[in-house]
Amino acid sequence: MNLRAIIASIPSPSEGSIHLGPLRLNAYGFMIALGVIVAVRIAGKRAERRGIATRDDLAAIAMWAVPAGVIGARAYHVITDPELFYGHWGNVVKVWQGGLGIWGGVALGVVVGLWRAKKMNLDSLWLLSCAAPAIPVAQAIGRWGNWWNQELFGRPTTLPWALRVSANTARAAGYNPGITFHPTFLYESLGCLLIALLVVLLEKRTHFARGRLFLYYVAGYTFLRFFIEGLRIDPAHHADGLRLNQWVAIAVFATAIVTLLIDRARGGASHSPETDSGSTVSDHE
Repeated sequence: MNLRAIIASIPSPSEGSIHLGPLRLNAYGFMIALGVIVAVRIAGKRAERRGIATRDDLAAIAMWAVPAGVIGARAYHVITDPELFYGHWGNVVKVWQGGLGIWGGVALGVVVGLWRAKKMNLDSLWLLSCAAPAIPVAQAIGRWGNWWNQELFGRPTTLPWALRVSANTARAAGYNPGITFHPTFLYESLGCLLIALLVVLLEKRTHFARGRLFLYYVAGYTFLRFFIEGLRIDPAHHADGLRLNQWVAIAVFATAIVTLLIDRARGGASHSPETDSGSTVSDHE
């Protein structure tokens, strides 16, 4: 018996819903919501341990940042792939069908989260450091929404962990039924968990300056995403042999690295929030 007979390929769900008793939940939305809940809890506990904010503070910030992140993620998808919506602009609001660009989601979510933290008189940069390992954990969970929707898989492969999709999904991708594909959702999910772990290990070795830990997350994720993106076969704009999101990954990675180098050259202090008089929990709105 060969290895492939022992380890079956990964099956795809027959439908994109989760049934909890009489409740029928959209699996894509459920995985995103679950990721957000876990991330807020992780970031909140980290902030409380450091005396930066409370878990309630993080939940209050998330009430603003999460919807903004969803809007930003959807806007990025619509702006970069407008042809998918020509003549069907009503589908723009159907986020449960998939189509959220992580770049727009993190960008707008972080901007709004920083704004809300400032309004609450909290140290926004320390909160970014607290969120650094929490965000990739949320991404790791949310990526399973792509599995439920049978979308964003990679090139054909016969590896034991290859992904099986429905006959209709295979045909829509331009392949014969029965072909199996790279489970890029799984690769990215595991990669994000590894990034979260590495961020925590880095933090244990050195007390990074305010916000610097977030830049390490950004550099790690964009490095991962460049290679994951190269495996995907879903329609995308290309330039000089690379997909649009690969160019975005290169640009954001370079920005994060340059910012880290500039910060280090300026002698950015590596210390804990307890030694920063402006980073402790304060009265807020």
